[in-house]
Amino acid sequence: MKDFKEFIKKQGVVGLAVGFILGGAVASVVTSLVNDIVNPLVGILTGATGNLKENVLYIGPATLRIGNFISVLIDFLIVSLVVYFSVKFLGLEKKTKKK
Repeated sequence: MKDFKEFIKKQGVVGLAVGFILGGAVASVVTSLVNDIVNPLVGILTGATGNLKENVLYIGPATLRIGNFISVLIDFLIVSLVVYFSVKFLGLEKKTKKK
């Protein structure tokens, strides 16, 4: 893990590209977690037919897909937490630039 930290700290653009690829992979895993596990459980608790994304709110002729919005919000929060704790764990917030 120490070598990986040093690689990220020293490799400006290359490290950024590696981080971008890893971020995409983490986002895919989190999206699957939210869609396949979290949404059905929250949907059951909120009275949807087993899936949070199916919760809608009707206001006159408008249909608000409130369940889908909450699902995307949960997805965003989990990805944000993973990125935050990854940066903290790797110590990248202390990166210093060479002169």
